[in-house]
Amino acid sequence: MKRWIVVSALPLLIAASATPEYARQWTVQLPGADAGAYRVELTPDVYRTIASSDLRDLDVIDAGGKPVASDVFAPDAPLASKPTRTQVPWFALQVPDGGDAGSLALIAQRDAQGRILSLQAQATREGIGSYARAFLLDLSAVKGRIEALELGLRPDAQVDAAFRVEASDDLQQWRTLATHAQVLSLQQDGRRLARTDVALDGTARYVRLVPVDASPALPLQQVAARIATAPQEAAWQWEALQSTSKGDAAKGYEFDLGGRFPIERVDVQSSGNAAIEWRVESRADDDAPWVLRAGPWIAYRVADKAGAAASAPVGIFDGPVRDRHWRLIAQSGRATEAPTLRLGYRPEVVVFLAQGTPPYALVAGSARARRAEAPLPRLVEAMQQQRGDQWRPAAATLGTGVALAGDAALAQHMTPQDWRQMLLWGVLVIGALVVGFLALQVLRKAPEQR
Repeated sequence: MKRWIVVSALPLLIAASATPEYARQWTVQLPGADAGAYRVELTPDVYRTIASSDLRDLDVIDAGGKPVASDVFAPDAPLASKPTRTQVPWFALQVPDGGDAGSLALIAQRDAQGRILSLQAQATREGIGSYARAFLLDLSAVKGRIEALELGLRPDAQVDAAFRVEASDDLQQWRTLATHAQVLSLQQDGRRLARTDVALDGTARYVRLVPVDASPALPLQQVAARIATAPQEAAWQWEALQSTSKGDAAKGYEFDLGGRFPIERVDVQSSGNAAIEWRVESRADDDAPWVLRAGPWIAYRVADKAGAAASAPVGIFDGPVRDRHWRLIAQSGRATEAPTLRLGYRPEVVVFLAQGTPPYALVAGSARARRAEAPLPRLVEAMQQQRGDQWRPAAATLGTGVALAGDAALAQHMTPQDWRQMLLWGVLVIGALVVGFLALQVLRKAPEQR
């Protein structure tokens, strides 16, 4: 009898364990294997696969299918761009023994933009050779804020020198930017210790490096200005939707977004001239109530011989919103055709640690799988405190998505606890049927024994 009960319950156990957890997966292409943390931007394909509004059915796994520490980050933080570099003219200065470069009277010939064409007598670009210990740098043609000067030395240089960094706008009046800037280039037993960047705290058209010790000449070959770039906000992306309903402007046009996009802006486009006051509503599911998200506002388009002018997108209330269903209702004005609804969002990023065995993959879309909690926000904050506010995990990209369980993973509405409860109820029901069957057998045999 026990064997029969187990055999009867076996299909339930197989159904609970054999269904894959996720609908799709994407390979994660790393820029290199030397970064401990990576960030990957979510694509529209990922948003269309995610089932939960909290993005918990989104995870990163290693080559063995084991989840690694990961979390989803908002796109609000600016993305640091790589700094640009430009070569700058430099001039070697002769410093008399026991003298100070600050006492030199520099006579320069400059062009209309202030660039130095030549320096008379006491400074020259060539010819000083090993006697060059002070240098004049012409930064007048550099655009942008210079965060540091990168000194290019000979590969075999052995240098331990200190400089005073001075700045001027006219080559006559000088001010001190730094009293002690150390320059190192040391090699021993195949190892190298180098510090050849000179930070600039301030702006100037000209910079002078003046030795503050009796160090030998600096074997300088080139100088590059490292220009800081302004942070760039995450680019806006738009989903253009066509109406799925047969309604009109008064009854409302309905749209299906088809994904869990973090919508923050809304726009209405018309092919012809139009001026309509709209309001936008949305809801998460078909049976949920509609919620006002934007408006009323006037969306217009006017085209003439000078071109077309159109209204700007508007922000939605309490964004971002991840609802799938949207509706446009006209407050005033008349639409001659169904408009195009454009929903704007900024892609979020998934940050994960390089744990386990690469390669890694992003998986998404499940009715029951949930990503484990990981302290990634606190990790990023700690790394930025240690390495600077502009630190970011290395940028990775997603490959082409492939199907795993597909719709079957999205149809798994029962949690593991639900499965256990159903299995217990099944066992109880089967047990009750068995007891009833035995009771009937006993009742049938009772008259025969009389």
